[in-house]
Amino acid sequence: MTGNGVLLEVRHVHQRYRSGERVFTAVQDVNLFLSAGEFVCLLGPSGCGKSTLLRIITGLQRPSQGQVLYRGVPVRGVNPHATIVFQTFALFPWLTVQENVEVALKARGQSPEVRIPRAVKLLDMVGLDGFETAYPRELSGGMRQKVGFARAMAVEPELLCLDEPFSALDVLSAEALRGELLELWTGGELPTKAILMVTHNIEEAVFMSDRIVVMDRDPGRVVAEVAIPLAHPRQRKSAEFLAVVDRVYATLAGQTQPEHVELGSAPGEPGRTRALPHIAINDLTGLLEHLDEAPGNRRDIYRLADDLSVDSDRLLRLTEAAELFGFATIAEGDITLTALGETFAEARILARKEIFATRLRRLPLFRWLMSLMRAAEDQRLKSDVVRMALELEFPAEEAARQLETAVSWGRYAELLAYDDDEEMLYLEPAD
Repeated sequence: MTGNGVLLEVRHVHQRYRSGERVFTAVQDVNLFLSAGEFVCLLGPSGCGKSTLLRIITGLQRPSQGQVLYRGVPVRGVNPHATIVFQTFALFPWLTVQENVEVALKARGQSPEVRIPRAVKLLDMVGLDGFETAYPRELSGGMRQKVGFARAMAVEPELLCLDEPFSALDVLSAEALRGELLELWTGGELPTKAILMVTHNIEEAVFMSDRIVVMDRDPGRVVAEVAIPLAHPRQRKSAEFLAVVDRVYATLAGQTQPEHVELGSAPGEPGRTRALPHIAINDLTGLLEHLDEAPGNRRDIYRLADDLSVDSDRLLRLTEAAELFGFATIAEGDITLTALGETFAEARILARKEIFATRLRRLPLFRWLMSLMRAAEDQRLKSDVVRMALELEFPAEEAARQLETAVSWGRYAELLAYDDDEEMLYLEPAD
């Protein structure tokens, strides 16, 4: 693949790390390339290894296996031709806006005669002329991220890497900054040859990029590539734009598999332990009620993002939960309420709890938790004990989330109770 304008190649990259006795795979056998003139998005759900892969590409992290090449040369250490903008602003609060931009040039030994005019020019380019002497605390979130972009541009990187650069901003600031970045990129004003951006926002990826590399988790891997054959500026409401969005949603949502595949296995059993999607019961109920009112109890998944005012990452967790409980099925980018889902959506509060409890007992991870509780003295367990047991199956941060989700669902179903003062889990007495 080297040559023909190819800047970056990722060849069979794996990233593994150890937690106690367990080895976890964050990234598995990833291959991708990036050519000059391309704006490519790495898109996928939270926890699929997108940011890990970006750190590997920029040389901030060494892969466990595989190789990254830049212009055909293996990357060893930090890639001098690439720079990265993180989702947090990462500015030095004691420095002015101009001084924050100059930092990158100062670190490369540039004299004040070189770095001062360049910093001023870059700040003007991103629309911050007049704010050179301001401090980060005086700026809005969008303005602070503009300083981050200017600082990244100061070293004139060939490859600009963006790690969810708009996710910490409010909706309006993010939308404005996306448009401004695209204007600079398509107008040829950025001193960079290619952009690689990490996001979990499907509409953002389709709006900005030329090509989307779709990743999935458990383990993090590339599952598809989608070319975006749309000229800029793109119209979000056009049929062509929505067709691409629908296609990407369909790729990420997949389709409902046989029950034994959907449910996975429990901790300690052969096969992959199925993680619980991190969703609130009220949100799931809202989704099911919305589908119950849709024609034929069916809806394009991508349309639900606007219907429910949720981002794509959260929406896909909700559809995954509906599918896992048997309340809905997914196929070709559409979600359809099942008869059970319809019953749940139309049931009264207590009946919903009974249905939910019955379905919750089917989930292998929850069955495992209930068996632990029954075997414990007085059917009580410290939450730390359960969390440490989950860390044999998941990374520590994910284990904590799995415990939080299982407890929340169990309390709603009136199967578990939790004493926050003692951090103690216990079984609810049977009726």
